[in-house]
Amino acid sequence: MGDEGQGQGSGRRRGLWIGGGALAVLALGAGGWAVVAAEDPAPRTGPLSAAEVRSAAHGFLDAWTDGDTEAAADRTDDAQAAGKALRDYRERGHLSPVRLTPGTPDGTRVPVSVRAEFSYEGARAPVSYDTGLAVVRRAGDGEPVVDWRPSVLHPRLDDSARLTVRETAPAQVDALDRDGRALDAQAFPSLAGVMDGLRSTYGKSAGGRPGLELRAAPGGAVLLSVPEGAPGKVRTTIDARVQKAAEREVRLRSGASLVVLKPSTGEILAVANSRTDGPNTALEGRLAPGSTMKMITASLLLEKKLASPDQPHPCPKNASYGGWKFHNVDDFDIVGGTFRSSFAASCNTAFITQAGRISDDALSRQARDVFGIGEHWSVGVDTFAGSVPVQHAASKAASMIGQGEVRMNPLTMASVVATARTGQFRQPYLVAPDVDHRTLATAHRTLDPAAHAQLRDLLHTTATAGSASGSMAGLSGDIGAKTGSAEVIGQKKPNGWFAAWHDDLAAAAVMRRGGRGGESSGPLVAAVLKSAQ
Repeated sequence: MGDEGQGQGSGRRRGLWIGGGALAVLALGAGGWAVVAAEDPAPRTGPLSAAEVRSAAHGFLDAWTDGDTEAAADRTDDAQAAGKALRDYRERGHLSPVRLTPGTPDGTRVPVSVRAEFSYEGARAPVSYDTGLAVVRRAGDGEPVVDWRPSVLHPRLDDSARLTVRETAPAQVDALDRDGRALDAQAFPSLAGVMDGLRSTYGKSAGGRPGLELRAAPGGAVLLSVPEGAPGKVRTTIDARVQKAAEREVRLRSGASLVVLKPSTGEILAVANSRTDGPNTALEGRLAPGSTMKMITASLLLEKKLASPDQPHPCPKNASYGGWKFHNVDDFDIVGGTFRSSFAASCNTAFITQAGRISDDALSRQARDVFGIGEHWSVGVDTFAGSVPVQHAASKAASMIGQGEVRMNPLTMASVVATARTGQFRQPYLVAPDVDHRTLATAHRTLDPAAHAQLRDLLHTTATAGSASGSMAGLSGDIGAKTGSAEVIGQKKPNGWFAAWHDDLAAAAVMRRGGRGGESSGPLVAAVLKSAQ
């Protein structure tokens, strides 16, 4: 009561400060009071005290440690820029501060020791560095706040830099054979390139972890390097026994490349190259296949009734088409022969004489629609699925015998001879599609049943009594084969090709500068087929 009386009697103005603004409480006499707004207090000015520096620094660092981006940004003189940078630190840099320790202030500057954790897709690494901040008075109200600049978060950051994570190397992969046993690149040197391909394709999905770098981009300053993690494991279709035989045989020959697969499934059982320090010719080569291409051309002629195994078929020494003159090896001819005898002897002119009876795109469509050539093959590693472009005039005729612009490799030719055996294209693969749920390529149609039976018969004749019989001697039962020699401009000897099957095993090989396929690649293919009996 006394105080109240004094207030009424004195008529003094009293003020109540709330939240940095003010409410003025006025005594109006006779016991009446009124509340009116008063002006905000004057901005803080003058040099910062040590207490203000410590309070501002600790408030910012505590909010940053707690992950409260908004609160930390509000304790700077540029909340918008600070908020963006703090979010980048966490979301793009994948960094979370574990401990931020301020040092002894030097005036308005405060050194800071940062202990953080980098966490990205299973990779974790501790991060330690020193940075610092400065405290200033905020414009307008003079409150002590952090003078915002990106270097507060990391000394290598500036206004133009943003944190980014990039892979420095694909994750390591341990390749397993079809039985789950590890494939050693030292024991199987031809698989070194294949393993690199598996690493690129399956490094992450197989459970491995790539090498990583945390960078300040642009500029590329590396803030953190994380080495590769434990390798993942990928089971392949490789048969270690067949692969071993393939490796042994290619080592005995210069410029040799080979692929072995199962016609019934498309599983690749072996991939081998005599040279392991260059391109993977077995899977990615782009070479003219020579007369092994006649398997596709013969299937076309058989389906169109332009040839039949035991009907007469011309095989002159030479034949012209589109202004080019084509000839047989050593200019041989077959007088009064059949298509069977021409095919078995690999007579070029027997095919050239039919060039005018097929459309320019017929061979290309046959290769794609029946044999899957040129489709997108999803093998598990990089491969070339062959090419039979549409040609006309002389180039069309050259394509019929595997010259001109036709391009193949042992993988595609192993697939062709496998399709010739079964009548249905099954895309070759090195990793089962259910590993990564990918879709394998399919052909538009199967080979006409009657033409298929005739093609099989022709290839069996070639393996038992034709140009492939010398190499295939010792293999019996369900066998078929085709030889090929592809001329290359500037080479004295052609590339030798050979493709064959024995039961549910198909293989194709090429030997650069090997000469005739039956004499060069033939023994290689036959030796591998025999080893798998």
